[in-house]
Amino acid sequence: MAAISSLPSRARVLQAFQSRNFRLLWSGQAISLLGDSAFLIALNWRTFTLTGNAKSIGIVLTFQGVGLLSTVLVGGALADRYDRRKLMLISDAARCGIIAALAVFDATGHISIELLASIAFVEGLATGFFAPALGGLIPLVVEGPVLGSANALIGMARQGSLLIGPSVAALMYGLAGSTVVFGFNSVSYLVSFALIWATRPRSAEPAAAQGMRREIWTGIRYVAGVPWLWVTITLFAFVLMFQWAPIQVLTPKLVRDHFHLSVRAYGFIFSALGAGMILGAATFAQLNLRRRRGLISYLIWMVNSLLIVVFALSPWYWLAVLAAFLRGACIGFGVAVWETMLMELVPQHMLSRVVSLDWFGALGLTPFGLIAAGAASSLASPGTIIAFGACISLSLVAFGLLSRQIREID
Repeated sequence: MAAISSLPSRARVLQAFQSRNFRLLWSGQAISLLGDSAFLIALNWRTFTLTGNAKSIGIVLTFQGVGLLSTVLVGGALADRYDRRKLMLISDAARCGIIAALAVFDATGHISIELLASIAFVEGLATGFFAPALGGLIPLVVEGPVLGSANALIGMARQGSLLIGPSVAALMYGLAGSTVVFGFNSVSYLVSFALIWATRPRSAEPAAAQGMRREIWTGIRYVAGVPWLWVTITLFAFVLMFQWAPIQVLTPKLVRDHFHLSVRAYGFIFSALGAGMILGAATFAQLNLRRRRGLISYLIWMVNSLLIVVFALSPWYWLAVLAAFLRGACIGFGVAVWETMLMELVPQHMLSRVVSLDWFGALGLTPFGLIAAGAASSLASPGTIIAFGACISLSLVAFGLLSRQIREID
């Protein structure tokens, strides 16, 4: 603790790296997230080129989301009762095998929209066990005072993957095709497995065994009793349905039909987003906010929605890239604030269940958004649909500020 407090303020963002276990965990996540980011670009573009319409992307991503939603609550309950590290290892091993199988099918020419949707679904199932376990493991590899640094660094790894991953995917895809990108993602899970295996986190007090349904229900009741939790989780279920889903489904069409550009330009937009997210996460860690974090994060999410409108309706590609960068800064800052508040304010024996409910709430409505965005793709321009969803999201976030606890929570 003395070493932590003696670090100069300019190095605050790096404090969590003093922990060997966190360095191992972070390295594994940085590599696997890079693979995930590259995989998403390749999956979307491969689906789009296979079928020629944006609706198919919505179908594949819907299957992936439904898979995750099917297991994330169970994963949260298991992670509060059992060894979180072991759950992560099992998930990484499963995802490595699943994506390796996809690479083999793609290489042998046995690819179809049905296969892509099935693989995405199974990959989502495995991720549903991983995400809550990771959220609960981070406080077990660092000390409490550096949780902000740890979350910012994990966020920077996530966002760095969005900076580098799309460009890596575009380069690999352009030179060698989607099979190589899929193989790269599979190997990234294997590396993550090895690094998580080497970690030695502290033991957490396990939740009392009550039966799966009762444990999940206990988590739901806890969230329902804390206004800043249930208001934010509920609101962002709708925000992501109206905001994230159209962007995922319609950006390939926006790049091809509006800007008349290729997969490289598509990847570069998400690289700019990732660069902004790194800046936002680093800024949060350096500022080390302790007051009015709810109010500040909600205001930032409103700015994010406005920047999506600029991105969607821009007549110039360079302005769309700039808007993506700036909204990335908003996302990086906002996510780091939220995750740090969860880990500081939620009891350790409830944390993985709350994280799982956060994932479930955030993604619960996105399958409907993905399907709706795909269906609407033939009714209006992609930019118009994306901007419309962002305007709805802006109104919803503003509505959340009517909650006194959101405005005053530190």
